[in-house]
Amino acid sequence: MMTSRDIVLNLLKGEKTPCPPVMPVTMMFATDVIGKPYRDYARDYHVLVDAQIETARRFGFNHVSAISDPAREAADFGSSIAYFDDQPPAVDESNALLADKSKLNGLMLPDPVGGGRMHDRIKAISSFKEKVGTEFLIEGWVEGPCAEAADLRGINSIMFDFFDDRAFITDLFDLVLENAINFARHQIDAGADIIGIGDAAVSLLGPQIYDEVIFQYEKKLIDAIHEMGGLTRLHICGNITDIIGGMGKTGADIIDVDSAVSMAHAREQTGERQVLLGNINPVAVLRDGTPEIIRAELQKCRDAAGQNYIVGAGCEIPRDTARENVEALAEFARSCQ
Repeated sequence: MMTSRDIVLNLLKGEKTPCPPVMPVTMMFATDVIGKPYRDYARDYHVLVDAQIETARRFGFNHVSAISDPAREAADFGSSIAYFDDQPPAVDESNALLADKSKLNGLMLPDPVGGGRMHDRIKAISSFKEKVGTEFLIEGWVEGPCAEAADLRGINSIMFDFFDDRAFITDLFDLVLENAINFARHQIDAGADIIGIGDAAVSLLGPQIYDEVIFQYEKKLIDAIHEMGGLTRLHICGNITDIIGGMGKTGADIIDVDSAVSMAHAREQTGERQVLLGNINPVAVLRDGTPEIIRAELQKCRDAAGQNYIVGAGCEIPRDTARENVEALAEFARSCQ
């Protein structure tokens, strides 16, 4: 019998599947499913694992994911992190680790299994492997090169650096790339089938900087993960209309398409073989719509994307989304032939 995991793997291998997979991003929504505060989800892998498994089974998803927040690597580098009772942790931008660029020279790579927040994610992967390793696709996660560089330097400062100090950008990106590869390797060794790469800061940049700087680092990361035997999912929040063609050249197995982008444009730019995921509006459609509206909008997405398509929203499912609306995702997938 084909498992949820098999359905994703078959699609990515170009083989026939009984229906498209369902792989939305769930973090706060999953935590609410089991009635825990988000602080616990982000800081205790036991809670994250329980929430993801319960959510996947209850709503018919094909994967479980170790994604929680963008501050894990930054925390282990030594960044100042703000923690909240029921919201995701966040890097303290006012106290950026590399506000003084000269500190980069002495910055050491963190140990992914040294007991920090990266280690907690690796433990989550191991727990997934033990509990649902053949049932669901197991998704690890790393910050993309631009996102992690922005976390360490500060988003506003790094935007100027792209124009004022390309040498610093190169040195910083080389460091965060090495860390991402190392972190991904430990997750794959622990049992991750696929590594999600969150590079949200890239959507603030134009195609010129993407082509000149970002592309080569994303591609190096994706190539390295493939060499380890892992699959990849590239997730860049925001309006990526002008760079999605470049994203399609990175070799990512799955590209997430945000709702700000036309799915037809994404297909045109990336080619027929690229697997696309998304891209209904997570708020206006998924949270505020009805199951009937959601299924209709998903049909438009699949019509534009074709067979190489995974059901999901443009970004994270909002935590206050009605349960019947989330159920509509798998209901749509099951209705597809």
